[in-house]
Amino acid sequence: MASRRAADRMIEEGRVTINGRVAVVGDRVIGDDVVAVDGNAIGKEEEDIILVFNKPRGITCTSNPDDKDNVIDYIGYPKRIYSVGRLDKDSQGLLLMTNNGALANSIMRSRGEHEKEYIVQVDRPVTKDFINGMASGVPILEDRVTKRCEVEMTGEYEFRIVLRQGLNRQIRRMCEYFGYEVVRLERVRIMNIRLGKLKEGRYRDITKQEREELFRQLGL
Repeated sequence: MASRRAADRMIEEGRVTINGRVAVVGDRVIGDDVVAVDGNAIGKEEEDIILVFNKPRGITCTSNPDDKDNVIDYIGYPKRIYSVGRLDKDSQGLLLMTNNGALANSIMRSRGEHEKEYIVQVDRPVTKDFINGMASGVPILEDRVTKRCEVEMTGEYEFRIVLRQGLNRQIRRMCEYFGYEVVRLERVRIMNIRLGKLKEGRYRDITKQEREELFRQLGL
């Protein structure tokens, strides 16, 4: 019906009722409570929205309207959705958007070790020692060492990496440990969902087959 901030304004204007009583900010809705806006009853969102979005660099994974680069305003989707996890502002590529909280929590749960694949370009020629080091586990924080992962050279200055964890700015920190700087970082896959040929800045619904396999892997 509205964003949280817009809903607060509606409540303050006396336009919202709960079971016929004018609502106040902070009210809770439970069970079979009837909520109405301007006298029209509204129902729970039943549609399960899952979008594949090709996030450009410079867009932030937040719904905060005070951030002029927030992903929600950029997409302009007509219903309330939010991003599943994060992708750094300086990174680009596959970002899942949904209104399904159970799905988002299941994907972000670190113990699930769900695969995420990236194509990375760096500022120096990629060497065999660099690839082996990245794959073996890298100390990036005082008390954290990354898990072993799959890394493959795909060009003189480029490599592919598949992670099963999501530490803050993990790939950039891993590269910095070996004296490399990330020039371009693109996420191309989350579990069975691939970015494919989706153009930058565009989004699409996941297919029926993608949905079924995603839910199967998550046990949902």
